[in-house]
Amino acid sequence: MPKFIFVTGGVLSGIGKGHTTASIAKLLQFRGYGVDLVKIDPYLNVDPGTLNPVEHGEPFITDQIFEFNPAPSFSYTTAEVDQDFGTYERFIGRAIHPRNNITSGQVYLSVILQERLGKFLGKTVQIIPHITDEIKRRLVEIAKAGKRERNKLDVIMVEIGGTVGDIEADPFLEAIRQFRLEHGSGNTLLVHVTLVPLLATVGEMKTKPTQHSVKQLLSRGLQPDIIIARSENSLTEESRRKIALYSNVRPEAVISNPDLKEIYELPLKFYEQGLDAFILQRLEMIAHPPTGMTDWQEVVNRFLHPTEHIRIAMPGKYVAMADTYVSIYESLRHAGAHLGAATTIEMVDAEQLEQSNDAKDQLIQYDGILLTPGFGTRGTEGMIRSAWIALEEDIPYLGICFGAQLLFVALCRYGLGMKKANSTEIDPKTPYPVVDLLPEQREIEEKGGTMRLAGHPIKVLPKTKLRTIYKKSKIRERFRHRYHLMWEPAKKAEKEGLIVSATDLSGKIINAIELTNRYWVVGTQFHPEYTSRPDQPNPLYLAFIDAILKRKHAIG
Repeated sequence: MPKFIFVTGGVLSGIGKGHTTASIAKLLQFRGYGVDLVKIDPYLNVDPGTLNPVEHGEPFITDQIFEFNPAPSFSYTTAEVDQDFGTYERFIGRAIHPRNNITSGQVYLSVILQERLGKFLGKTVQIIPHITDEIKRRLVEIAKAGKRERNKLDVIMVEIGGTVGDIEADPFLEAIRQFRLEHGSGNTLLVHVTLVPLLATVGEMKTKPTQHSVKQLLSRGLQPDIIIARSENSLTEESRRKIALYSNVRPEAVISNPDLKEIYELPLKFYEQGLDAFILQRLEMIAHPPTGMTDWQEVVNRFLHPTEHIRIAMPGKYVAMADTYVSIYESLRHAGAHLGAATTIEMVDAEQLEQSNDAKDQLIQYDGILLTPGFGTRGTEGMIRSAWIALEEDIPYLGICFGAQLLFVALCRYGLGMKKANSTEIDPKTPYPVVDLLPEQREIEEKGGTMRLAGHPIKVLPKTKLRTIYKKSKIRERFRHRYHLMWEPAKKAEKEGLIVSATDLSGKIINAIELTNRYWVVGTQFHPEYTSRPDQPNPLYLAFIDAILKRKHAIG
């Protein structure tokens, strides 16, 4: 059985448990160990695929599909997982299986269906032991599956979503308590991430919130082994001493996690404080000399020391929360840093663009435009308008999924004269349904896990920008859609410079389009952002930023 490191959070949400978890995993990779990551989400949704992205952030799409069979009469498939998986994959540079996202919905659904089938032999079904046993069973199954599929798996990181003290998280904390007791000393570790605020009025770091958070944890039978203290500045020695004293941990087990200019620097900051050495000692593992840290430092330096600057507009529907498009944000940053550019990304409210008298003046200020993914009708006219402005003004343009579909709608409306062209998702009665449901989606009524999801092979057609970019005739990228571009209007649009540059292997589904009579315009049905890494940007995002930089240099 691999070792398990559990990561909990206290004081408040959003203090960086995901980045802490990913950074510890990266440190263990530097030490030569095989690592897998698990995210536990206490909400009752089965997966985040039906959650509002403004409320919860983007659902991350995995390459593989998870088939969950809690009972013979019920099953579902999904590749939609919590957005923290994007952080995990970007740090460790490896795809993670969707079974590694455990939700309360999955756990309770499994136990209830088993009860209906009589699997508990008349026992009264309770949180303890039935729910906690199911949580532990899922963790063990993830470990076994990981061992079967990978040559090397030494440590599994398990991040518990939410905050200690949340009612919905209590069954998971109890399961961890039992798991640690059952698996014995040296096989598990508990890391607790807390906030140490700086009280500006007195200029002092306050450790009391951390003390109370640790007490909450202790009341559930869990003694943390390590405290990660999030703060505006690095911890003072006095703050470190107080936290260690009141949390019952050694001073070297209190790790400072200050605000950083570049988040990918976090594993290096942890290494400087000896976090990985302490973890290996407590888990009774050999402290192999670290390798690969110099390369990672070089990646960080690219982000910290750009030589030029570009601005990219992202017209979209979900502008209230940056996490809605976090994978796109990061992919643009990866590509920019790789090419020596700091990338400023600005959301543009698509609803405001619909009514704006100066939409063109607003958008031509940017070096490039990326039209975002999305669903539904709200704000779509503003997105279509922004796509046509990009074509008229010949601004470098990348459309992702919904953004590619609305690019196509704009071209059909204003280039081909189909004035009411639309997607049937937006206008079911449109006389020109240039975007329509995939055939296999027509009879589907359930919303959760039923889209065309996960990684699919893509045929890249010759003599296209996409072939030049990927340098392959066959690639694999991830998808999340129900609607697709129609072939008949695509053929008509050839006279406006449109070409289909990628399809599925059958040639029936259009996976990418581009324009030959514009400087750089590409739209993809797939989501290349899910495979971008800080040390290996996705080729399409890299090409987009490269085109922006070359155009900027050309016009001075």
